[in-house]
Amino acid sequence: MLLHHYHFTPDTSLFDAQRFHDELAGSRSPIAPFKAALREIQARLDERFHAGADIRDLVHGRAWCLDRLLALAWEQHSWPDDGIALLAVGGYGRGELHPHSDVDLLLLLEHDDDTAYREPLTAFITFLWDIGLEIGHSVRSLTDCEREAEADVTVITNLLESRLITGPERLRNAMRERLSSEHLWPADRFFEAKWQEQIARHYRYNNSEYHLEPNIKSSPGGLRDIQMIGWVAKRHFGTERYEDIVANGFMNDAELRILSQGQAFLWQVRYALHMLTGRAEDRLLFDHQRTIAQLFGFRDTPERLAVEQFMKRYYRHVTALAGLNDMLLQHFDEVILRGTQALSTVKLNARFETKGGYIQARRRSLFRDHPEAMLELFLLMAKHPEIEGVRADTIRLIRDHRHQIDDHYRDEPRHQRLFMALLRSGGNVPRQLRRMNRYGILGKYLPEFGRAVGLMQHDLFHIYTVDAHTLRLLKFIQGFRNLEAREEFPVAVALIPQLPRLELLWIAGLFHDIGKGRGGDHSLIGAVDVEHFCLRHHVSQHDTRLVRWLVEHHLLMSMTAQKRDITDPDVIRDFARIVRNEVRLDYLYVLTVADINATNPTLWNGWRASLLRQLYTETKRALRRGLNNPPDRDDWVRETRNEARSLLISIGVDSTHIDHLWDSLGEDYFLQYAPSEIVWQTQGILAHGDSQLPLILISAPTDDMAEGGTKVFVYTRSVDDLFAATAAAMEQLGLSIHDARIATSRNDWTLNTFIVLDHQGQAIRDPGRIEEMRSHLVEELDDPEDYPQIVTRHTPRQLKHFKVPTEVLIEQDPANDRTLLELTAPDRPGLLARVGQIFMEQDIALSAAKIATLGERVEDVFFITTKAGSPLLDLERQEKLRARLIEVLGV
Repeated sequence: MLLHHYHFTPDTSLFDAQRFHDELAGSRSPIAPFKAALREIQARLDERFHAGADIRDLVHGRAWCLDRLLALAWEQHSWPDDGIALLAVGGYGRGELHPHSDVDLLLLLEHDDDTAYREPLTAFITFLWDIGLEIGHSVRSLTDCEREAEADVTVITNLLESRLITGPERLRNAMRERLSSEHLWPADRFFEAKWQEQIARHYRYNNSEYHLEPNIKSSPGGLRDIQMIGWVAKRHFGTERYEDIVANGFMNDAELRILSQGQAFLWQVRYALHMLTGRAEDRLLFDHQRTIAQLFGFRDTPERLAVEQFMKRYYRHVTALAGLNDMLLQHFDEVILRGTQALSTVKLNARFETKGGYIQARRRSLFRDHPEAMLELFLLMAKHPEIEGVRADTIRLIRDHRHQIDDHYRDEPRHQRLFMALLRSGGNVPRQLRRMNRYGILGKYLPEFGRAVGLMQHDLFHIYTVDAHTLRLLKFIQGFRNLEAREEFPVAVALIPQLPRLELLWIAGLFHDIGKGRGGDHSLIGAVDVEHFCLRHHVSQHDTRLVRWLVEHHLLMSMTAQKRDITDPDVIRDFARIVRNEVRLDYLYVLTVADINATNPTLWNGWRASLLRQLYTETKRALRRGLNNPPDRDDWVRETRNEARSLLISIGVDSTHIDHLWDSLGEDYFLQYAPSEIVWQTQGILAHGDSQLPLILISAPTDDMAEGGTKVFVYTRSVDDLFAATAAAMEQLGLSIHDARIATSRNDWTLNTFIVLDHQGQAIRDPGRIEEMRSHLVEELDDPEDYPQIVTRHTPRQLKHFKVPTEVLIEQDPANDRTLLELTAPDRPGLLARVGQIFMEQDIALSAAKIATLGERVEDVFFITTKAGSPLLDLERQEKLRARLIEVLGV
């Protein structure tokens, strides 16, 4: 299909027919000249691609060359009569061929009996394979085509795009007559089937055009969405050209330009993918993104990588194409599927009404005469949740008039009041903001947001563009308003109705990442932007301060929970001092949970949920106690011991045995664990008696607990390399460690507790699996002489394409008389075991660890001391440890 008044002119310099005839005549076998011609054609096309030729000339040019070669190949064989024709179908039928696209052929027979054609058909197909063509072919009679097309919408779609290469034209015409909408697949039925097909295809890609490694053909906004418009139009109008859709009033010139430019860009990317990989590759994998970005002329800048600039252009094109596809298919739906239905019309006000459940402007000049109505429309939908969407004609009017949204528009108090009314409407605000983004209004009204549209970060942690992530965050907050979310997000669901002003959360969510891609700390940049927004929209000073604080500190809670020891009263006190009051804490908790879930679906798990809940609960307790009345560590230890002792005695444990064991444990042990955990461990140790085997206790969250991880408690003699060996054994079991607490008794026994999840981020609850874990750990740890060597497994493909520098930060934690080591490194199997070995080599003792895997990198925090139990204060020794970690983990 040809776009935007483009007309392909055959270029005879791509294929010299006369020279080819001469070579064919002088060759003993026709195979060699055909193979040489295919190589030369592709080499010329690739050369022109590198030179910046119009991609349409290359894609259509290859199809034109193949037409000539196939017609000549056809002549090399003897056909009994003219009852057969060679047709191009599918993409080749549209005259589109990329370097390694399948050459889809239909060998069309006039009659059902193919006996006379079997021998030449076999010879012809074999010949095509021999010369190196990757063909997809079918042999069908006219009757076969009719029968199979009736049964399968994909077959008729393929045949509708047929084009005669050689043979009698009457056969193709006869097939087209049999397949016409008057005989089968009328336009409404065809459209419904194709629409359902697209819905299923989009569902496979999470209904999002924003993917780390998108499929340029099948993802939303990809080439299939362009083709979808053409298929439906062809069936309804009987047209071969998009210009005819414009002539029929279903698309305007501006939309045709979006379609044309989007297809040209995607064709460039697809051509490059085929050329680079040497195969029909439609996945824009990390392996190729950087190379194509460089090929297209993008260069790294201080603010943004070349690959991020390239992908931003990709996302902007596919977002525009996805929106156009939505609008045009809805238009087809209104005209084709429901065109004959009498749709009920309900007046909303003087400007808008609903028709068939969709809102529409009551006159075409509405947005020209009253530009504020572009915001009013979304406010009405927020107030009327029964409205299913916007009618296609009104979407087009929005697109045609959105250019009016400029600085003057944004400074108009009426418009500011309408936007704030939307945020305060109480309806599904995120749904309306997503619609505003899809129709290009949100980025116009909030230019800061507009700069973030299509902005991606080239890593495995942030799997959505900034705008997509932001809108997902708001969608999660909206989800917390539904009681059905209580099981997974109990605290957030309980807090949402208690927040004084929900609109402040919408504003904070909109601006929390808006400073990305602009250099500097995005939290601080966003805080300045949101303050300007609040001032412009007349938000009170009190609320402005709250929103600014939320944006500036939106990472504080997740970083504290993930990287600090939240069993330490000092950590809770310091966090509470920054938060200052319970209202801020409530807002921050909800924003944090939504942010984590909207960043990457794999990040949220029961363990992370339990950390945030613990931090929230302890901070609320500290705030209610008063920041000037922090808990005394001795009181904390005494209260924990007394509660645990009471519980143990109540279940019949002898107090003498309790005292004998506890006397060997230091105070830190009772700071690290809750009374219930101390009871569990004490019972296990006392029951273990004098056995020299390691004691392994495993506790899983109950089935009705959404939060928490599986706890693995290891009690054994303190020996070198124990942490490394345990980490290696966990790795062998397919477990990921998320938290480690290390304690050593005065009589040289180690009490280590690990929080583990499976590779899907789930707690292990199955009794059989738990017993497997226990027996494996006992076997691996029973004899230090047999601690296994660390086995390095294959590094996953995606991780190879990210160069994460290994960084080591060492600072002191004087309140706890220890040293904090923060490690950022590329993720790889066995990493924790390597770290443990290095600690052993350097005579480092580990007291606790917090493990975070963020996409392609890890950000782990280790609390360490010397073997003598002192902080690591020697600068030379610190540098030696840092250098060794970088040496081992940076390769």
